[in-house]
Amino acid sequence: MKSRIVVLPGDGIGPEVAAAGVAVLRQVAERFGHDFAFDEHAIGGDAIDRFGDPLPPATREALLACDAILLGAVGGPKWSDPSAKVRPEQGLLAMRKLLGVFANIRPLKLHPRTAALSPLKPERTKDVDLVFVRELTGGIYFGAKTRDEDGATDECRYSVAEVERVVRHAFDLARSRKRKLTSVDKANVLETSRLWRSVATRVAADYPDVELEHQLVDSMAMHLLTRPADYDVIVTENMFGDILTDEASVLAGSLGLSPSASVGGPGAGVYEPIHGSAPDIAGQSLANPLGTILSVAMLLRHSLGLADEAAAVEAAVEQVLAHGNLTRDLGGTATTDAVTQAVIHALQTETEAA
Repeated sequence: MKSRIVVLPGDGIGPEVAAAGVAVLRQVAERFGHDFAFDEHAIGGDAIDRFGDPLPPATREALLACDAILLGAVGGPKWSDPSAKVRPEQGLLAMRKLLGVFANIRPLKLHPRTAALSPLKPERTKDVDLVFVRELTGGIYFGAKTRDEDGATDECRYSVAEVERVVRHAFDLARSRKRKLTSVDKANVLETSRLWRSVATRVAADYPDVELEHQLVDSMAMHLLTRPADYDVIVTENMFGDILTDEASVLAGSLGLSPSASVGGPGAGVYEPIHGSAPDIAGQSLANPLGTILSVAMLLRHSLGLADEAAAVEAAVEQVLAHGNLTRDLGGTATTDAVTQAVIHALQTETEAA
């Protein structure tokens, strides 16, 4: 297969983990006989510093012409002034809108070796294997905004079509797993959530083989900490999903283990770890690359249709988690580069054995 992949290193540890992802993709291409071409472009704070724009025209053009996008991380205290007119995160929002990627997929599965690092007791994290589907291009992040000296407003708006498409995406995913879907809203007080619940209930009639339950976002936040293993696929709106997925990610023991995929639109999918830019450890080869490498596996599966290659990458990560020296966040002493090379070695060994 011949594919063009845009790499957006971004800020902080972004360039380091993005480089790890590219190294693994190069190994996949070599071992499986593919031709992957990589184009690197600016986004976020790096793009602001270089071009005065968090998503410059050259980046936009490349995004519309590629097969998949690998993103490092965006943002940092250097650009965090709340009064700034241009901010790194605007690049993310603009990219999502440009590509129309409305569904953010965030899987969470605990590995036995890292489960001990979770802040929850082992009996609460046993058998946790869930997936969040977060609506990504609507809601309060994209609504009209006003601000004057007396106050500010952020409009939260959803259309029936926006809700239905992401809910159907979640139902389809649930049908391929344990056939259980939890829809999260705040229907007791928010009109947008009442719309969300009514649409989810109507769509459920088309999926009689999938069990649907509704949860209020505040109770869902509690249940994620008290009985996370009870859930399979969880779908929710943009802001609720942003908050709940970060909460859930700590169950795995480290933010550095969590991958994500932003898909569903006519444009290429975006693949990135969910951790931030971590500027305090940037440039020191301390960042955990496994979240990015698992995002690479999602890129191979969802955008390039290479399921066997994706499974091989995931198996290599599993081997490193089970037997390798890990990065500091997971209790080890290995560098970013060392963990990346361990995954590549495991991938080489596995494919040679096959």
